[in-house]
Amino acid sequence: MREYIDAAAFKEMLLCADAALAENTQQINELNVFPVPDGDTGTNMGLTMNEAATQLRKKDFYAVDAVADCVAGALLRGARGNSGVILSLLFRGISRRLKGMETVGAKEFAAAMEDGVDAAYNAVMKPAEGTILTVARMASAAAVEYAKKGADIEELLETALRIGNEALENTVNQNPVLRKAGVVDAGGKGYIVIFTAFLKSLRGEVTAPKDGVHAGVIANQDGAFDVFGTDEITYAFDTVYIVRKHEPNVDLTPLRAYLSSIGDSLVIGEDDEAFKVHVHTNIPGEALTKSQKYGTLELAKIENMRTQYEDIMAGKKAQSTDDLEQIERELEEGENVRAVPTKRYGIVAVCAGDGIADLFRELGADTIVTGGQTMNPSTADIMREIDRTPAEVVFVLPNNKNIIMAAEQSVPLCEDKTVVVIPTKTIPQGITAMLNFDPEGEVSDIVEAMKGSLDSVHTAQVTYAARDSDFDGYTIHAGEYLGLLDGKLIGSYSEMPAMLEKMQEAFKELDPEIVTVYYGADVCEDDAQKTADAIEKAFPDAEVTVVNGGQPVYYYMISVE
Repeated sequence: MREYIDAAAFKEMLLCADAALAENTQQINELNVFPVPDGDTGTNMGLTMNEAATQLRKKDFYAVDAVADCVAGALLRGARGNSGVILSLLFRGISRRLKGMETVGAKEFAAAMEDGVDAAYNAVMKPAEGTILTVARMASAAAVEYAKKGADIEELLETALRIGNEALENTVNQNPVLRKAGVVDAGGKGYIVIFTAFLKSLRGEVTAPKDGVHAGVIANQDGAFDVFGTDEITYAFDTVYIVRKHEPNVDLTPLRAYLSSIGDSLVIGEDDEAFKVHVHTNIPGEALTKSQKYGTLELAKIENMRTQYEDIMAGKKAQSTDDLEQIERELEEGENVRAVPTKRYGIVAVCAGDGIADLFRELGADTIVTGGQTMNPSTADIMREIDRTPAEVVFVLPNNKNIIMAAEQSVPLCEDKTVVVIPTKTIPQGITAMLNFDPEGEVSDIVEAMKGSLDSVHTAQVTYAARDSDFDGYTIHAGEYLGLLDGKLIGSYSEMPAMLEKMQEAFKELDPEIVTVYYGADVCEDDAQKTADAIEKAFPDAEVTVVNGGQPVYYYMISVE
């Protein structure tokens, strides 16, 4: 029977949760039902929790509240995507309840779980049933009920997990999209993974890896967590390196696209002077060679994961990652640039693609956060660019619905600047908002004008199906071209011309006057012009413009006004 959790035990629980999320990243990602490539739930939750684990490993703690405070702060700044933000909110509530506690008993831990749920619900504008919030609420309620009569924290977690798992299984009945796909909620699954790791840690069934793990990479220390076989390793070499940039504002988007094409588990972190890459690939030498176009290679670490697997199964200790941790420290400890305000207003825009970034700068954006679909930036990434913007009031344009919550997390973190998030869900909305920005106006008038302009633009997107899916009446096969209009699926086709023809039909209801075609990195200028010509022929009264956006993931983003 365990009646109390001390600082050491709580730290171990959290590190085990980080490893468990890393192990289950792909399983959680596969529960995402919408077929477009995006910043998947497992990846975002894993990367967010990994920020907390990184900070926890740096020091020892003597009180539970210090551990909770460290985790809450790290998750707040490291939150990626909506699932990462909700995870940070859950732990923010837990931290507040544990304040002043050296150890925590069953009743206090149950109350902390409940406070975490309250914090998350209060922050989400329209909480929906059948999500991570539902699972967390049901689990915490069960914990509180148990704590009225029981004092064993292990039994408390076991009870919470039993009810939480039931709630998770029921999410398939609460959400029509999940019901059609026959899967449970991905965020709810991530929550269960975390608390299962908590319980296993307390029982001594698992121990945290001595070295840090990468989110999305299987973690294992002396058999603590199950591992996959070598035949399941698609890309053999775990490759990590740091490159000192030739110039501070170099756009790494083409490098991201290239590395994604030769591997997986890609994570790129950067500051003005350097960038760090983590990728799994079978050709690490080519990854290094390609990256040297952007700067000077300084440190590199390449490990054969098949060999690591064999070492683990043989009971051997995996290779030390001291050099990797040093790389991470060099980037993390670099001080952010804090620009002294020299003007009233500034703008930070989130986008990917040289052409898109240049357009935002031409329209007046001060700084760019490189990110978007498949690469949701963290709150810390957004904060870094806010700090670099020399203005008293900074407007942030997330330009992606999965980045809005992470951007909003930055608002209370800025002590010396006022941050205003304009909830732009697409690049065309962001551009329209900038066109309606009045640098001479009052803040309230600017916000009203920018937000009010968002409904005037419709966004069409052409991408590819990341997975097989039966979604919204369409049977979709991985690799097919997908068309979306204002976030709704309008078709799935094996040939691009058929996809574009279907999209033009959808435009008829919008009676377009101005159409801007932003073509991506995988589309040549001639094909883009042919697409624009076809639109112009279909809508002869519309003004049609072609822009080389250079964006990844989306072959076309089309603004219709």
